[in-house]
Amino acid sequence: MSAPPVQAVIFDLDGTLVQTRIASWEVFEKLNRRHDLGVDEPEQYFDLFRGNIYDSIAKLCRDEAHATLVRDEFLHLLRSEYTPPLVPGVADVVRRLASSSTLAVMSSNAMQVLRRVLTANDLAFCFAHVFGGDVTPDKRTAMRTFLADPGSGFGRRCAADYDEAGLRPLPDPAATVLVTDTAGDVRDGVEVGIRVVGVAWGMHSVEELTAAGAEFVALWPQEITAHLLGDTASEPATGACAVEPVSGNSRHGDYSRSRGPDERVRAASVRRERRRAAVPVSPAAPPSPAAPPPSAAPPSSAPPSSAPSHPSADAELLDAVRRVVRR
Repeated sequence: MSAPPVQAVIFDLDGTLVQTRIASWEVFEKLNRRHDLGVDEPEQYFDLFRGNIYDSIAKLCRDEAHATLVRDEFLHLLRSEYTPPLVPGVADVVRRLASSSTLAVMSSNAMQVLRRVLTANDLAFCFAHVFGGDVTPDKRTAMRTFLADPGSGFGRRCAADYDEAGLRPLPDPAATVLVTDTAGDVRDGVEVGIRVVGVAWGMHSVEELTAAGAEFVALWPQEITAHLLGDTASEPATGACAVEPVSGNSRHGDYSRSRGPDERVRAASVRRERRRAAVPVSPAAPPSPAAPPPSAAPPSSAPPSSAPSHPSADAELLDAVRRVVRR
């Protein structure tokens, strides 16, 4: 019996959407040295993700008070120093899935980090629901909360407003998929009763993810789309997900909800108009005073000046270069 069409996808952040092995280890290494946790190699750190990361760290601490202190310092370092790059190609996967499914992010990381990473990569409004480690440390709790709330069925379709047209039932566990890079997350997803897809570029190997219960492990980001959408994977993203994102804007403009075959043409036209409006027009240079006749020029023994003979022309050229660069 085939699985029902995908209604919701819950993405892990670290190691799934962003490259985390180096960036996360560099942050944890400072914590390890400060508190003498005994995790001296990156692979030892990656092993901590076989279960809940905060539970794993707590086992390295002297007592509960020490564990709380270490957790708080870890979150502080993540908020202030953790800036991982996005996995190449994953943004296209997110936009394609967001056009037809409700997306959520579930992470052990802090909310501030989630916002910084997703906003910087123009993906914030692709996700309707976010579960951060400083609010919901246990991922099983996050997944059960998502499944229990009828509001979790509403997506955002890459625009600031929620797509609330019509009634949405509770998310169906059989149509909800967790995408993650760690064996611990895979086991949590299986325990909760949802489908789990692993990715091979994060903390744990294909073999480890498969042994933990992943139904499929992607070697490349585009395989996620192919596996979850099947023959419809080649269909382009629709609505706001189909247009170029605009950093810093709360909405994509009037075309964010456009539909139909000519939506890309309208979107391109709007982008061109926005770019034209954003280019400052330099005021015309004031006319330079007429040069005195040669006979009236005072005698001078100074050598000829190396300054440009046509400063207004140079200013116009500089403005033209700026306009081209900004486009």
